[in-house]
Amino acid sequence: MESNLTPFSGQYLTTNSQSTRSKIDLAWEHVSKERYANGRKVLICLYCKKIAKGGVIHKMKQHLAGVKGDIGPCKSVPPDVKFQMENSLQEFVNSKKATQEAYDYRNPYGPNMSQFEGDMTEGEEEPMLDAIFAIGPRYKGPNYHQLWVNLLKDAKKEVQLIVNSYRVIWAKVGCTIMGDGWTDNRQRLINFLMYCSEGISFVKSVDASDIVKDATNLFLPLNVVHKVTDNVTNYVATERLISQKHKHINWSPCATHCLNLIFKDIGKMDNVTELVTRASKVTIFVYNHVALLSWLRKKNGWIEILRPSATRFAATFIALKSLHDHKHDLQALVTSKFFVDSRYSKDNKNKVAISIILDNIFWNDCLIVVNLMSPLMRLLRIVDFDERPSMGYVYEGMYRVRLGIKKLFNYNKRLYKPYIEIIKQHWNQQLKKNIHSTAYWSNPCFQYDQENFCNKSTVIGGVMDVIGQKVLKGKLDMMNEMKLFRDRLGSFGRDVYSSREMNGEGYMDTVHHICKSWSFKY
Repeated sequence: MESNLTPFSGQYLTTNSQSTRSKIDLAWEHVSKERYANGRKVLICLYCKKIAKGGVIHKMKQHLAGVKGDIGPCKSVPPDVKFQMENSLQEFVNSKKATQEAYDYRNPYGPNMSQFEGDMTEGEEEPMLDAIFAIGPRYKGPNYHQLWVNLLKDAKKEVQLIVNSYRVIWAKVGCTIMGDGWTDNRQRLINFLMYCSEGISFVKSVDASDIVKDATNLFLPLNVVHKVTDNVTNYVATERLISQKHKHINWSPCATHCLNLIFKDIGKMDNVTELVTRASKVTIFVYNHVALLSWLRKKNGWIEILRPSATRFAATFIALKSLHDHKHDLQALVTSKFFVDSRYSKDNKNKVAISIILDNIFWNDCLIVVNLMSPLMRLLRIVDFDERPSMGYVYEGMYRVRLGIKKLFNYNKRLYKPYIEIIKQHWNQQLKKNIHSTAYWSNPCFQYDQENFCNKSTVIGGVMDVIGQKVLKGKLDMMNEMKLFRDRLGSFGRDVYSSREMNGEGYMDTVHHICKSWSFKY
């Protein structure tokens, strides 16, 4: 038979989807593909040398799983391979069952029956028939295009009403304009959105392919009180133009973008890079072996291990936490009788991952990095949350981040200094703005917590700078209002300020209202 067989050549592979799915089947690792001299394909089991004609991998999978099929069960297959093939066959059966159930749900009356036929209960169709009869003869019903266009117009009107309700708030307390620029292979776009206390609405998307994306073109003299952009150089240059021509408009960089840059820089540190590399080897080891993954999934409370994303810097540290949460399950796996007796424990390629899983120093380092990044992660969730204003939490959040890192290292400057320097660099050079100090001071959640409220000169100085630059008339009245707010006098002493405002909600309305009053006085 050997003289009639030739090695399988890739040029004979078909290009249909069935062949593509077959090539990635797990059973291919346990068979050899060959061809008779006449061109007929065959598959040969690597354990018992039985031959399956036709090159259909499903038959060979049944053979390896011990199922009585066209070939018969393999008596020499290792137990772990047999277990893997049984699981694969079961997944195939479950997939077909789920597909059939989904089809039956979409087509309850069979493939040749309309899914709408019979949906109405007895008597429901009578008003419809009466309405059609009342119209009289020669009525021409609407076609698909007319129905679809009218629905689209109604949806557009509904959205326009929502946006118009936002515009009322813009005129009353002002708004924030947010610019987000991105580039693909064909064009450069800038998306503009407007934010107020009622919500965020998309305004327009500008194709900037035919213009230079510099400060002059990005400068938009709109009637707004606040502008938020990325903190790249051309956007930062707009701050100077805004300050020169529109005294009432404040500019600040995107806090989420700044925090992501902090995650990126910390992720580039040598010790963190090495830790992430080792963690990635463990994740690849687990998810590259179906039998091991199946064993883990049978553990009570098992949740899939998250894997890092190349474009999401914070995801790297989320993945580290996810891996650390599975420490005991992974160590139980590599020390179990199932694993020790399997071929995976004897494979040299797996020994590196096994040694990492059993290395307590690795897990301790993971825990340190996870705890180190937890304050930053909490702040990122706050500033990236759309349902609640976050500006009043940036200043306090950054302070708590630095304090949390120092406490983690027991105030050992040699240990915490590399991380604090990265955070301070981004805070001082990019994110730190007087408007953040003002929003912090104006947030009742912190202002009325006198025990922890920061009374540093930088905070008061930032508030005074904003008043000095933005309030061109009525500064004395503004100072009196601020004193009433600080001392909880007048209307600020009502009980409502111990509930809604004390929880941080509603303070942004006050900030926007003050900013809007500035805009009418310049």
